[in-house]
Amino acid sequence: MTASASSLFAPSAPDRLRVDIWSDIACPWCYIGKRRFEAALQNFAHAREVEVVWHSFELDPSAPERSPHSMAEMLARKYGRSAADAQGMMDHVTRVAQEDGLDYQFGRTQLANTFLAHQLIHLAAEHGQQDALKERLLHAYFTEGAHVGDLETLVRLAQEVGLDPVEARAALQNGTHAQAVRQDEAQAQALGISGVPFFVLGGKYGVSGAQDSSVLLGALNQVWQETHPAPLTMLGQAQTAEGCEDGSCAVPERS
Repeated sequence: MTASASSLFAPSAPDRLRVDIWSDIACPWCYIGKRRFEAALQNFAHAREVEVVWHSFELDPSAPERSPHSMAEMLARKYGRSAADAQGMMDHVTRVAQEDGLDYQFGRTQLANTFLAHQLIHLAAEHGQQDALKERLLHAYFTEGAHVGDLETLVRLAQEVGLDPVEARAALQNGTHAQAVRQDEAQAQALGISGVPFFVLGGKYGVSGAQDSSVLLGALNQVWQETHPAPLTMLGQAQTAEGCEDGSCAVPERS
């Protein structure tokens, strides 16, 4: 990522490390990436100082509100593969997900447009529930087979994480956060992000894909060390008085 990319991010507090993550609800590797990032945080010494911000990314903005095709049919069409090949792809991702504690049920998945779901995540951010809603939507889509493009389903899921259902319904019906979703997607384009999940650490370092938790932990440690240098360790007695004595000189206070 180029140095100029940092200009696209609001500066974090000096004692914080901001991690911006682009992902889609309908992305199986995004859920896996979320779990692996959480595992990395569990072993990161400064996890309490990490601020995570989720950003919108639609793998297929032109997807219908609800697709009549199954996941296997969609994959076969998209990649020009046979039904058996598509099933093999799903089986592989399912096994990987299981290793990270996730239960993918592709046979129940209802393909849908995720634009409304992304708008709801922005609403949740205003109430400090962004991560909780992101988790709920991913679980609903990949494990429960919920229709995440349906207004009523989204209002129910919002209420389950503590959001006001009346506010959620109104925000989705009025497109209150539609522009915020488009801004996220425009920012992704400006950064050259073409696939998700994509992690930006400290506003300047990018990590692409659902990397192993050890890779993400290494990235966290590296960025923290670069942005939060350790204070000097003093050897011997510190000089606090004005003037010059004991081998050092202090700058006198000026009135």
